[in-house]
Amino acid sequence: MWTDKNFQPDNNNREAAKANIPFMSTMVEVMNKSVRMGYIDNFKVTKRGLYSLAKSRYYRPEQVKVVNFYRFEGQSDPADNSILYLIETTDGQKGSLTDSYGAYADASVNAFIQEVENIEKKITDSQKGHC
Repeated sequence: MWTDKNFQPDNNNREAAKANIPFMSTMVEVMNKSVRMGYIDNFKVTKRGLYSLAKSRYYRPEQVKVVNFYRFEGQSDPADNSILYLIETTDGQKGSLTDSYGAYADASVNAFIQEVENIEKKITDSQKGHC
């Protein structure tokens, strides 16, 4: 990753800043920081619910809290959109779930996330009130 003192972050990077994660330009950087913060499990949505790959356990939407989420746009293809959800479960599992968004989004992930009632987006005090 290159840096430039005159570089102005785009909206995706502002989202990372709102979450108290320093400026990060890629999904990999945010995922690596998340792992260092303890979000080590990988989740996937199945017909039975949110599946923990680490615990081999399924969770219902009411057992899940989305503590933060980040959206990314592909650098070479603006249609290459991804979203990363940081998730905590009622039994203390912490991990992430990734999906495309837009035309390529997985309908089952979207349906599951819509059923989750506890979704947060962390922002810093300096970001409150700004779009």
